[in-house]
Amino acid sequence: MDPIHGFMGTTNMSHNTNLMMAAAAVTTTPTSSSSSSSSGGSGTNQLSRYENQKRRDWNTFGQYLRNHRPPLSLSRCSGAHVLEFLRYLDQFGKTKVHTQLCPFFGHPNPPAPCACPLRQAWGSLDALIGRLRAAFEENGGSPETNPFGARAVRLYLREVRDSQAKARGISYEKKKRKRPPPPLPPSQPAISNSPN
Repeated sequence: MDPIHGFMGTTNMSHNTNLMMAAAAVTTTPTSSSSSSSSGGSGTNQLSRYENQKRRDWNTFGQYLRNHRPPLSLSRCSGAHVLEFLRYLDQFGKTKVHTQLCPFFGHPNPPAPCACPLRQAWGSLDALIGRLRAAFEENGGSPETNPFGARAVRLYLREVRDSQAKARGISYEKKKRKRPPPPLPPSQPAISNSPN
């Protein structure tokens, strides 16, 4: 079997239940580590939290493609399908994004509840796309055909970031990396003027 299609396994769970469970896995990140993962299984490879999340995200996207009407193969997936997937995930979001008509538009800490929709936070979507982009290439896809790196996806993420920044009154400025101090020049041995 082609490695890029290996994730398209067969399951007989119901369509809605499986997608909702998979989407919940994408939107939640484990917060506690189990003591059994570090103490047991001395011979087994433990995947990092990032690798586990990347695998769950990849499986979720694969499930989304299988449940798509009509079903899609990964080789026919485009940036437009990725955008469709991101919009689908919005229904499972937990971040309040105020509309322009809301009195709390632009307030980072609104004083009262409002009826504005819950969405996926930009940071979560950005991280998700990064993991899916890496998973695509790890599963045999070429960087040139990676739908997660499509221009439309990058533009969508930028648009979500900017609109959420305005709606929530939060700045998403890039963190500046601290540069390491420049190395000191090598010290030269002292030259003595005394005759030998």
